[in-house]
Amino acid sequence: MTEKRAANNEINAEEEYELVTTRVINASLALVYEAWTKPELLAQWWGPNGFTNTFHEFDLRPGGIWEFVMHGPNGVDYPNKSEFVEIGPERIVLRHLCTPHFQLTATFEDFGGKTRLTWRQLFENAAVFNAIKKIALPANEQNLDRLEAQLQKMSV
Repeated sequence: MTEKRAANNEINAEEEYELVTTRVINASLALVYEAWTKPELLAQWWGPNGFTNTFHEFDLRPGGIWEFVMHGPNGVDYPNKSEFVEIGPERIVLRHLCTPHFQLTATFEDFGGKTRLTWRQLFENAAVFNAIKKIALPANEQNLDRLEAQLQKMSV
């Protein structure tokens, strides 16, 4: 939430149920986009620390399905299914079709040879948002840490 909106008390319901993380990544926009759109790369970094992934379907187009299992470090499997809504070099939008339901929007901006990545998760209601936010905020940061580590490997 920006200071201006907070000062004016102009917050809509959607903003109240949205987690936003922004990070400047020391990699080109093209490289960051590649890490998001090539399943063999995405599988290496997606998820919080200690998680691995098995991708079953990755149809990178609007209306395409991304189905995979995240394997937790505790031995628990977490099935995931999402639908791509928008795919473009500066923005990826997907809808998480299983619980918890949310829309993820990732935007990529050139930032002087680096990339400013903004990661937005919009949840369906306050109950889901409040149940997830304490877990999702640190998990999202770990996910971006893993993305940066993957990008370092890709740059070598």
